[in-house]
Amino acid sequence: MPQSLMELAKELTLAMIQTGNLLPENMQEMLQQTYASLSALKAQEEKAALPPLPASETALVDWRKSITKHAVICLECGESFKQLSLRHLRAHGLDSRSYRTKYGIPPTRPLSARATTERRRQVVQEIRPWEKKQQLLQARERNGRPSPAPDEEAVPEATEEPGTAAPPQPKRQRKTSPRKTVRQTRSEG
Repeated sequence: MPQSLMELAKELTLAMIQTGNLLPENMQEMLQQTYASLSALKAQEEKAALPPLPASETALVDWRKSITKHAVICLECGESFKQLSLRHLRAHGLDSRSYRTKYGIPPTRPLSARATTERRRQVVQEIRPWEKKQQLLQARERNGRPSPAPDEEAVPEATEEPGTAAPPQPKRQRKTSPRKTVRQTRSEG
């Protein structure tokens, strides 16, 4: 049968007096201290029985430590990657926006290792794709492919004489077998 906190405090204090560890004059003070300690322990026990709130759990995690030079650690499962892919985040029921919101990661911060991000920047600077768009469009025109839709940026066309342009290719016609009509079959037979 469970005892109340006061009964437990009383028994502990009496046991200390009987063993000689406490003088009877200090009994009142010791009883109050024991009761306060037992109350605090009971409160901690009840608090531990409640499930932890996920918001407080995520607030304790520092996302800056999860992104290192060569790896990024998923704050949901603890696995290490070069980049947190959308596929992996979906396994946790998240997308990149909700993951960033949950852990307080700024939207401008890539979810990849710093070395991976730096290497991508270097590749883009070497390739310079913004300069190659015009070259791509010119090459398409030379090869006879149509340029993109008119609403997109177009390369300024050089003025050419009408006779020097390549003639347009005729559309391919579909070959069909001749059908016999009802009149043709009656007249033949």
